[in-house]
Amino acid sequence: MGSSSCASQPVPVAASSLSPPRARPSPPTMPLDHRRLCGPEESQPPALWAALAAEDEDEEGAGAAPRDPCSLRPLFARAGLLSQAQGSAYVELGSGTKVLCAAWGPREAAEPGPGRLLCEFRRAPFAGRGARGRPGGLAEREAEREAAAALREALEPAVRLGRYPRARLAVSALLLQDGGSALAAAVSAAALALADAGVEMFDLAVGCALCRPPAATSTTAAAWMLQPAEPEERRAAARLTLALLPALNQVSAVLGGGQGGPPEDWAQALRLGLDGCHRQYPVLRQSLLRAAQRRDAAAAAAAAASVA
Repeated sequence: MGSSSCASQPVPVAASSLSPPRARPSPPTMPLDHRRLCGPEESQPPALWAALAAEDEDEEGAGAAPRDPCSLRPLFARAGLLSQAQGSAYVELGSGTKVLCAAWGPREAAEPGPGRLLCEFRRAPFAGRGARGRPGGLAEREAEREAAAALREALEPAVRLGRYPRARLAVSALLLQDGGSALAAAVSAAALALADAGVEMFDLAVGCALCRPPAATSTTAAAWMLQPAEPEERRAAARLTLALLPALNQVSAVLGGGQGGPPEDWAQALRLGLDGCHRQYPVLRQSLLRAAQRRDAAAAAAAAASVA
């Protein structure tokens, strides 16, 4: 009897044995980068595109129709674009050159003496066509330094620095696209930016560039050309950039070099450049006038809104 009672008792079962088996952990996955763009399914070697670009440049130089050397390219100018600067201007030439300038009014300088004009010239990484040298390299810094010095030489005679004793004025030019005649466009844009900043000036400095193509024969010399494009500048035998104060009929800077021929040819280039500066002057004056009108209209609208 005792043995049968012991057999009727239930056998205790551990609770852990009744729980379902644990799932095995999944292997870790890499997080998705939604900013990454998938590459193309097919690709070509870069040398192929370099060869095509060289062919396009050769066709542009050889097949382009000859233009009038005395004709000016279309010019677009606008002042008062940047709100972060006291004065700003944007100049674009028909050849594709685009320059953006910013200017700041007088700031106190540590050293005594007359006012100083500080100029800066920089090239955007995407400004030029084709392969670009090392960004920030020695050659690029030297070229920008020379352009800044030329810009200062062209602008200083136009600014009344005597009215700003112990002060400094700053202007910065950024070359967005180099389609030729970049320094001349920078001179015009920088003068517009200084005038837009309210800096006292004798006159607007207008820049104009010229180049002389290589002679077709040894006996005949090619004519000087106004506002050359980048391919024309690259093949030119001589270059010339001048800055003029048209209201005073005063040349503020002349920069040039190359095989330009006898002095009479250089004199002819100067006369052609002076004529080009005089023809660009009304466009720059109108852009400055429109900027002043927009500023006055904005101030009047703000005053009316404050009164209402």
